[in-house]
Amino acid sequence: FSYKTWNSAQLVGKVRVLQHIAGRTSAKEKNATLIEAIKSAKLPHDRYQTTTIVNTDDAIPGSGMFVRSSLESNKKLYPWSQFIVDSNGVARGAWQLDEESSAVVVLDKDGRVQWAKDGALTQEEVQQVMDLLQKLLK
Repeated sequence: FSYKTWNSAQLVGKVRVLQHIAGRTSAKEKNATLIEAIKSAKLPHDRYQTTTIVNTDDAIPGSGMFVRSSLESNKKLYPWSQFIVDSNGVARGAWQLDEESSAVVVLDKDGRVQWAKDGALTQEEVQQVMDLLQKLLK
């Protein structure tokens, strides 16, 4: 496992769900239904990738090392996924997201936003995202 510099230009080339979450369990749980649906769909790793940006600046004080440990464990379980540590809250600030939030963005293979929401998705929205992913992967 290694950490390296990342920027959004690396998002081009695959259809993706980009998830931005605060470094808190409560934020992770907000869109767990979508992540489970994505896992179940067994999307092709050569054309699809989940990218999770974790804002460790928005974590419960003193929990940063636990958040990083959890990310490292998830990377081992899901090596085809991408996990980004945002220790300064740069993405939340740039995208004007709420604190303690979980935002979901669907990007096409050219990196263009096709769908986005800041906050918990409804079951209907989870289905919309899954339908959109299938369409973008055709």
